[in-house]
Amino acid sequence: MTSPTGEDSSNIGRIALHLPVFWRNNVALWIRQCDSAFVLSQITQDETKYAALVSMLGPKTLSHVSDIIISPPAANKYITLSDRLIREFVDSEHQKIKNKKLLTELQLGDDKPSHLLRKMKELSGGQLQDEFLKKIMVDVDKAVAAAKEAFKNGSVWRTMDASERGRILNKFASLIERDVEYLANLNTLENGKPFKDSVGDVMFAVGTLKYYAGCADKIHGKTIPADGNSFSYTRVEPVGVCGLIIPWNFPLLLISNKVGPAIAAGNTIVLKPAEQTPLTAIYVANLVKEAGFPPGVINIIPGYGPTAGGALTAHLDVDKVSFTGSTEVGKLIQQAAGKSNTKRVTLEMGGKSPLVVCSDVDLDEAVQIAHDALFFNQGECCCAGSRTFVQEEIYDAFVAKSKELAMKRVVGDPFDEKTTQGPQIDDEQFDKILSLIESGKKEGAKLQCGGARHGSKGYFVQPTVFSDVKDNMRIAKEEIFGPVQQIFKFKTLEEAIERSNATEYGLAAGILTKDINKAILYSQQVRAGTIWVNCFFAGSVQVPFGGYKMSGQGREL
Repeated sequence: MTSPTGEDSSNIGRIALHLPVFWRNNVALWIRQCDSAFVLSQITQDETKYAALVSMLGPKTLSHVSDIIISPPAANKYITLSDRLIREFVDSEHQKIKNKKLLTELQLGDDKPSHLLRKMKELSGGQLQDEFLKKIMVDVDKAVAAAKEAFKNGSVWRTMDASERGRILNKFASLIERDVEYLANLNTLENGKPFKDSVGDVMFAVGTLKYYAGCADKIHGKTIPADGNSFSYTRVEPVGVCGLIIPWNFPLLLISNKVGPAIAAGNTIVLKPAEQTPLTAIYVANLVKEAGFPPGVINIIPGYGPTAGGALTAHLDVDKVSFTGSTEVGKLIQQAAGKSNTKRVTLEMGGKSPLVVCSDVDLDEAVQIAHDALFFNQGECCCAGSRTFVQEEIYDAFVAKSKELAMKRVVGDPFDEKTTQGPQIDDEQFDKILSLIESGKKEGAKLQCGGARHGSKGYFVQPTVFSDVKDNMRIAKEEIFGPVQQIFKFKTLEEAIERSNATEYGLAAGILTKDINKAILYSQQVRAGTIWVNCFFAGSVQVPFGGYKMSGQGREL
């Protein structure tokens, strides 16, 4: 091996100390962390990075790449070695699937699902590749049977004290907190959101689980006065086997939102993560076992929606389904539930949330709130403030400042600490966003900035701002789920209220004003599950969340 020269070459061991511990079971994620560590350490020379990488690899791993070690290329040694490691890791996982083996224990009962699906984006390059086989046959029957067995009268779970349930759930939360860095990296790797946002997601999940751990032994019934010498009482009982279907935009956070209350109440679970982002849930399965949940209480089955999700929704032994995702899929789930055993259904679906900006606001503050309400999480948020209504007196100034703020966004590698916007989730979502942007241009909305893909490769979309948007345009009616801000003009609050309600959705809404009377009137007359006043995305585990109309039914948290 050629000795490195230049920066930090005198002490490769010291550099290696700053690299993450080698994760043999996820080489791709480890390489990504090494890339970030080199950037943070301002190490740029190929020789130095190559030597540091080699120093971290054990003999077993080096034997797989001996040709590169013995005769390294003249240039790009680090890239050559890292690409080879990732390729061999992917090939190895393909073979495991062919042999019907799993990376991890996905189901805590005696049986395991028969296949694992994983789609992985090459985030900096953006090219979608299948890491595991596309065709899967997830054995939902076995997962449901394990959950049903764990819920039987006399089982360890059913006879466990509520306080003990809370203790295990609290330990589960603590394990997630312990592994915050790993989970945040995993979240960013498969979802594309900036790493700092992933850290926030993980910590919110920890808080949610700890909150419900404290609720486990505080679920009370009521005593009811009855006629004569008798009395009545009610018991709050667990529903049974719960099917939980998680979307891809908040892989871990929404696991906690569903698992926390279900477990605190004493239910058992079959959880299906989104096919785009299964790895977070798979890793969480290990923590579930480490926390001490009895076998069969929490089962995780990765798979496609129409196969795994469809089978779970229609299963006769599933007592409740909780779904977060698109309105179109939510309708199918409700139909399947009705055709099977009329199981209970909670749906949290799409949105086209209005944010009304009155002329009495602090302009800079209002522009920032509206910006964050839309661009947070690459715009991939069900309750994003995607219809920004601005009063005509401040409209032009608001548009100008919104354009300026959008153009300052840093789009790129989500592991770079300077990045504020990563790639969209996949090619389907990427193409949908660009198609809706084109419709906005054709229908007469004024493009202030953006309006195209960012760069030549990857699922990156330029931060886009449209003004002069009309209510009958596609971008005004359809959920874009991307970094596209639409700014409308209004005259009176009464008009803004009417237009806010002129949608099939009703998930969230917001108003920015210094007049408390306007705020109260708006919150009373707008049909939305959550209404924010002088803020947006202000969430709390103590507050229920859900929508009206086509945004869903029921409440979570």
